[in-house]
Amino acid sequence: MNFTDIIVPALILAAMGLIFGLALAFASKKFHVEKDPRIAQVREALPGANCGGCGFAGCDALAGAIVAGQAPVNGCTVGGAASAKKIAEIMGVDTVADEPKVAFVRCQGALGGVKLKADYSGVADCAAAADVAGGPISCRFACLGMGTCERACPFDAIKVKDGLAVVDREKCTGCGVCVSACPRGVIEMIPKKASIGVACRNTDSGKAVREICSRGCIACGICEKKCGSDAIKVEGGISKVNYENCAGCGTSVESCPTKCIVSFSKKPE
Repeated sequence: MNFTDIIVPALILAAMGLIFGLALAFASKKFHVEKDPRIAQVREALPGANCGGCGFAGCDALAGAIVAGQAPVNGCTVGGAASAKKIAEIMGVDTVADEPKVAFVRCQGALGGVKLKADYSGVADCAAAADVAGGPISCRFACLGMGTCERACPFDAIKVKDGLAVVDREKCTGCGVCVSACPRGVIEMIPKKASIGVACRNTDSGKAVREICSRGCIACGICEKKCGSDAIKVEGGISKVNYENCAGCGTSVESCPTKCIVSFSKKPE
């Protein structure tokens, strides 16, 4: 092998590298897309939790969506009104303050001795348990208590205690991640100002509910009759609260024979 056999291929490779480099430089200029500076500003106004509660894959994605007009300026529940105000100023629009919300576990089965239909010794995951004949608990509406919501919560605001998911209302940011994580749909978002809630979702007949849980709603209608604010109605076999009408008097809580209506000002009995 002589000098020419080495230098010629080297020169060819160098020339090819130069050509490809120039081509890439040309392409980067030709197809360069200017990034809206407001994206970085909006991202800075977001709390950086990256919880996904807004429906986007983190704060960066939400910032881009807000600037693109694909998400509202108050799309981040974690940042709340303060974050929404900053973003509205950046975007030059008005913002409507959303009412703060908090997660609510609509079940007290573990407190009321809900009946079990089987022993479960599989993976400690609610979805996995539900896949095994609907789960080990007789009530098909009940919290399975295996901590899927607890592990999903980015703010340590929900814990499983004695087989029941319990929300720390002070820590809860209303992001809704736990709602998406629950395979049973036991958790819902309610106004943070709410003073009461119906901690049951079972729409079966009252007789059927009594057979499996002492804390279930039996749709007896006593709460509706006792309420003086037209704030609670029995609809579709379950009591439902109209939070706008509720005066927080506690009458429905005291009158409920199964104690399925709870007050947020005191711990469940």
